[in-house]
Amino acid sequence: MRAKREYGDYQTPEFFSKAVCTYLKETRKLTPTLIIEPTCGKGSFLKSSLIFNAQKIIGIEVNPKYCALCAQEINSPRVKIINANFFEVNLDKVIEDYEEILIVGNPPWVNNSTLATLESQNLPLKENVKGLKGIEALTGASNFDICESIILKLIALVSNKKATVAMLCKTSVARNVFAELRRTNTSFKSSEIIKFNAQQVFEICVSACLLVIKFEGQRIEPQVCKIYDFDKPCKLKNTLLYKAGQVYSEHALNTEDFLGTCCFKWRQGIKHDCAKVMELTRNGESFINGFKERVNLEPSYLYPLVKSSMFKVPILNDFSKFVIVTQKKIRDDTAHLEFDTPKTWDYLKAHQEYFLKRKSSIYKNAPPFSMFGVGDYAFAKYKVGLSGFYKKPLFSLLVAKDHQAVMVDDTCYFIGFDEFSDAYTAMLILNSQKVQDFLISMAFLDAKRPYTIKVLERIDFNKIVKALTLTELKDTEEKLGLKPYITETMLENFAKLVEFKA
Repeated sequence: MRAKREYGDYQTPEFFSKAVCTYLKETRKLTPTLIIEPTCGKGSFLKSSLIFNAQKIIGIEVNPKYCALCAQEINSPRVKIINANFFEVNLDKVIEDYEEILIVGNPPWVNNSTLATLESQNLPLKENVKGLKGIEALTGASNFDICESIILKLIALVSNKKATVAMLCKTSVARNVFAELRRTNTSFKSSEIIKFNAQQVFEICVSACLLVIKFEGQRIEPQVCKIYDFDKPCKLKNTLLYKAGQVYSEHALNTEDFLGTCCFKWRQGIKHDCAKVMELTRNGESFINGFKERVNLEPSYLYPLVKSSMFKVPILNDFSKFVIVTQKKIRDDTAHLEFDTPKTWDYLKAHQEYFLKRKSSIYKNAPPFSMFGVGDYAFAKYKVGLSGFYKKPLFSLLVAKDHQAVMVDDTCYFIGFDEFSDAYTAMLILNSQKVQDFLISMAFLDAKRPYTIKVLERIDFNKIVKALTLTELKDTEEKLGLKPYITETMLENFAKLVEFKA
C-alpha cells in the first residue's frame, strides 16, 4: 500500500493505453518519429505505442522490477528502456535528431505533501516553478502533483519542437497545466482535456482526463483549452478561458458578471495537524479528546470549532466541538502557557510526541505546540464561512452566544466582521440565487475542493450590492428558513462598508 501511495502507482490497463494510442493516431493523425514514456511502469503504453511507425520508443522507469518486466514482454529493437528517476534523466540530446515527438503516458498521481508524509525520496528537484510568494510556497498553493511537475518539465523540453504531450492525469492537474502555459506565455498550438471514467479504468473515484497539448515549434498562443469526453472526442463539451491569472469555464459568461476582486480578505481556517490532541468534544463540564480521554482545561485558550461537515445551516450558534488555540499569531512564543494555564500546558506536554511527528515545514523551528492560520483575523467576532468540499456552497454565519471567536478548520474558508448586521447581510448576499449561480459557474465541481480562496477572492461585492435588491435578500431569508431580519438600512450600511473596503 505504501508503494502505491508513494509512486502514485496506478498502472494503465492495456485496453485503455491501446484506446489512447489509437485515438492519437487515427483521430489526431499523429505520426511521431520519437516516442517517450517518462514513467513507463509495466509497459502498457510502450506496447500500445508500437502501432506508430516511430523510429525510436523510449521508456523511463524508476522501478527496476518493472524495467525487467518491460524488457521481457516487449520484443522490439525500436524500444529502449532506461532504469532511472525521470527527474534525473537528461533528454535534451535525445530529442535533437527527431522531426516529430510524442510524449505519452500516465505519470504518478501523487502530490508533494503525501511524499513528505511518507518521507519518500521520489521527489522532483525543489524548485518554485510557479513563482509563488514565500507563504504560498510553504503552504497548500505549492502542493501540486508530481504528475504536474513531470508534465511541466516535459513542456519545457519540447515546447520549441514539433511535439505532442499526451498525459493521463487528474482534471485539476490539467487545468493547472493550462494555467501555467498561459501564465508563462508558452507557445502551443492547441490544448485539450479529454475526460474519461477513472472508476472504470483505475477503480478510483477522481475526475480524470487525457491532457493533449500540441506544439509546432513556432509562436502560437491560443486563448482556450477545449474539453471533450473520451467516448465522444469530437463533440465539444466546454471551454476553459484564462483571465487575470485565473482559469474559468466559458459557462461563467452566461451568469451575472460578479467577477472581480473581493474587498474582504478570505482566510483559510486554523491548522494544527494534531486533531486527536487539539480538538475536543464537550461532555458536560469537561471535554473528551480524540483518544477518548476526559480532559479538564482552563477555558482561556479553548474556542468553539466548526468543521466542514457542520456547514449545514445558515446560522451556526450552538457548538459541541472546541479547539485549543495556543497562539494569537504565527510564531508567537508559547512558553507563557506553562504559567498562564498550567492544566493546558501539562496536557499539551503529555501529548508532545504527537506534535513532534508533524511533517509540515511550517512547524520547523517553531515554538512548541505551534499552529498555522492564526492572526487577528482568526479572532473576528463574527465570521461568514463555508466548507471547501461541498458542490453547492452554503455560507453560514458563525456566532457564539457569548460573542467569543469561533474557529473553523483548514478545510473551510471565511471572512470576518466586527458587526453582526454586516456579517448577516454578507451571509444573505452570498446565499442569494444570483451569487450562487455565479459561484457554481466559476468553480470546477469535479475538484476535491470546488471552492477555494482562489475562487472566493474573485467575488466582487461592489458589483453585487449594485445588482441585488432588498426583495431578493428577503427571498433568500425565506428560502433559508430564517425569520425576517434584513432591512434597507442594513443593506445600505453594508454597501458603504464595501465601498470603504474597496
